[in-house]
Amino acid sequence: MASLNRSPYQGKTRKLVLAFDIGTTFSGASYSVLDPGQVPEIKGVTRHVVFPSQDKSCGEVPTVVYYDDQGNICAMGAETTYDGLEIDAAEGKWNKAEWFKLHLRSNLTSGPQAIETLPPLPPNKQVVDIISDFLKYLYSCSKNFIQESHPSGADLWKSVEKDIDFVLSHPNGWDGKEQSQMRQAAVKAGLIPDAADGQKRISFVSEGEASLHFAIQAGMFSKIKVGEGVVVVDAGGGTIDVSAYRQDPNSGNQIFEEIAASQCLLHGSVFVNMEAKTFLDGHLKESQFHEDLDHIVRCFDQSTKLRFKSNQDPQYIKFGSARDTDKEHNIQIGQLKLEGSDVALFFYPSVTSIIQAVLGQRSTARNKIVHVIFVGGFSSSDWLFNSVSEVLTRTDPTLKIFRPEEHRDKAVSYGAISFYLDHFVRARISKVTYGSLCSTWYNKKDLDHFKRASTKYVCISGETRIPDHFSVVLPKNTQVSEDTEFRSRFRQVSYKTSDFKLFSASVWCYRGAIELPKWKDVDPTKFVELCTISVDLSHLHLKPKLNPSGKTYYEVDYEIVLLFGLTELKAQVAWKEKGVEKRSPANIIYDRSTS
Repeated sequence: MASLNRSPYQGKTRKLVLAFDIGTTFSGASYSVLDPGQVPEIKGVTRHVVFPSQDKSCGEVPTVVYYDDQGNICAMGAETTYDGLEIDAAEGKWNKAEWFKLHLRSNLTSGPQAIETLPPLPPNKQVVDIISDFLKYLYSCSKNFIQESHPSGADLWKSVEKDIDFVLSHPNGWDGKEQSQMRQAAVKAGLIPDAADGQKRISFVSEGEASLHFAIQAGMFSKIKVGEGVVVVDAGGGTIDVSAYRQDPNSGNQIFEEIAASQCLLHGSVFVNMEAKTFLDGHLKESQFHEDLDHIVRCFDQSTKLRFKSNQDPQYIKFGSARDTDKEHNIQIGQLKLEGSDVALFFYPSVTSIIQAVLGQRSTARNKIVHVIFVGGFSSSDWLFNSVSEVLTRTDPTLKIFRPEEHRDKAVSYGAISFYLDHFVRARISKVTYGSLCSTWYNKKDLDHFKRASTKYVCISGETRIPDHFSVVLPKNTQVSEDTEFRSRFRQVSYKTSDFKLFSASVWCYRGAIELPKWKDVDPTKFVELCTISVDLSHLHLKPKLNPSGKTYYEVDYEIVLLFGLTELKAQVAWKEKGVEKRSPANIIYDRSTS
């Protein structure tokens, strides 16, 4: 993909950037070789020489892995498409891992109850293990492709392989916990060492933001006026990511800002299959072909779903031979006939969720939404695109809705490289309210405090306090630039100086409807601990004090500085020494348990 006003690479040595997009149903890889003084270009990993068993030029491979009972890989990616694989899998009693990415889902992601019916993970395999295996596979494929498609490819690879930067994309709804698990997978796959220098070589980008970068590179903003709001709908296999942006009219450059909180919907194309399976399960219950249900759904996915355009015309699923007939259940010569209106219902949850999300972005955006851009493999569905477009334009005839003609399925991996190179987005919108749960001084004249008098306690310093007060650091729907700092003040007290060696403070987020939440007990299920900030305070000036009981205790005041405007949360600890602010990095620890 050609550059768009991109500057030559300013580094002194050659460098390689690889982007991996592990999708729910299909995955892809893109890369850029950065040569000093040269304008970087984005290229996709394609052709059959890369992905074993792939029989045509293609930038995608199935996100599928087969394991034997010992956990060894039997086939993965494009290798899972060869003729006879199902026979080998049955005879070898292989365990299939598919749609495994959705097992890494976050509470930020909303969707239908059907998510509970996801295919289970293979025995003794965690989602991090499978993602690690797939990252290793994509890395190997990328290595082979670069070596075989570039002049002196082996020498090129040798010159960059020790210091490759990686960009990993993920759904809009994922946060630090999922990023942490993806880092684990990258280390386990051998992409980076488990050290600080290695961690710096991994960066993350949301699929919505990567799709925006792709749209810019594809020239889709050439006819969009600066300052006009644009909603990008990345319709994929598992999730549909909806994001809104505008080009900053005051920047003088190609600088974009997010103008509404992004959304992540569990209504991708696999959920159309789930709806179809539920319908066909009932329809074929008394048929001899009910035992072929999974095969029929696969045939629907590979043909009928893609070509569906009209709910007025009958649709056919060709799944068997000319001898397969069951007229009572609308099966003749190996084809199952369905009413177009029934097939339309399979798409209904996806269509309605996109419409609601776009209209929601339109109502909350800081600027008027003028354009809607569709990317992602699911956007190739004419029924999906036309159904959404019809309702949106009827709601607002001024909306301009379109989709690129090519590379829709490669939007995320191409856009992830552009994110690394071009960095178009400089401000983002907070999706939830961030803050800290802490105690506060008890004030009997405050009604909120008086109602919670039963929880009051006397702390080490002798003060009477009440717990579970939520101190807001960043409200929901706030536009945050990348360099905006948010501070939270803390005072740590203890009888022992050793307690200051390792201190932890938690960052919480509120995901409910209260605009400015103050107390956890008002809406307790909507408060979620996001992460823990671990800091060493032993080097700070510890103030010895006496409490009312005459006991000596120690006190230290400090601030945790948070940067929310990046694609990853960053944290520092700040304190004062003789009136001068000092800082040090803080470790961010996420719960690493898998979903």
